[in-house]
Amino acid sequence: MRKKGILGLLAIAATAFLLVGCGKSSSSSKTTTITVGASSVPHAEILKHIQPELKKEGINLKIKVFQDYVLPNKALAAKELDANYFQHKPFLDNWNKENNGTLVSAGAVHLEPIGVYSKKVKNLKDLKNGATVLVSSNVSDYGRVLTLFKDAGLITLKKGTDITTATFSDIKTNKKHIVFKHTYEAKLMPTFYKQNTADAVVINANYAVQAGLNPNKDAIALEKKDSPYANIVAVRKGDQNKPAIKKLMKALQSKSTQNWIKKHYKGAIMPVK
Repeated sequence: MRKKGILGLLAIAATAFLLVGCGKSSSSSKTTTITVGASSVPHAEILKHIQPELKKEGINLKIKVFQDYVLPNKALAAKELDANYFQHKPFLDNWNKENNGTLVSAGAVHLEPIGVYSKKVKNLKDLKNGATVLVSSNVSDYGRVLTLFKDAGLITLKKGTDITTATFSDIKTNKKHIVFKHTYEAKLMPTFYKQNTADAVVINANYAVQAGLNPNKDAIALEKKDSPYANIVAVRKGDQNKPAIKKLMKALQSKSTQNWIKKHYKGAIMPVK
């Protein structure tokens, strides 16, 4: 009986040890879930690419896809998201200004060069007198559009114009009397181009790629690499210092991810590093 009693105590002790060991293991493998809102192309694709890497870092990355530029910041401000990834800094600054917001950038990841597309001419300089150019209603992109036409020698801007806040009212001279119509949703621009709706259409690279266009080959004018409009990850003020957000940015800005962006999108989407 004594021997059986001793064996019983040993079995209980062993079981207790295993339970304690399992508890420690469970604690050390605890994961943090973050939800990031993103445009489908290329943002959600890039996030999906880094999911396995983040999983190893204890981050469960959930991706919520948006098809417009209006809802992601609203959802982030309302704490429905932990971050979003779809916009550049001037767009975020303009949103904060118009909505009394306090969202901030956690860092830049890539550049989506905005481009001019046309089925009627092969070069921007060849636009006819009085040509109609369709532009999205995103005010923060107006400076990008104006830069393309200024660099082509088609317009000049008023002295002292800040290109990151410029609008079409900042045009000083317009020698071909080009008509800029800018009341459309950005996602509609590829459709206007394919339907040959105007002499030229300005399309953001994400929507161009999503529509099967290659900005490097199909655009008649394309934004330069030194553009200040790199796409960023936005978060609520203070959250940029959270460990999970720092791990997210480390993965997005890593050399391997930046090389993947360059290779996967064949130069249509350009890494910031």
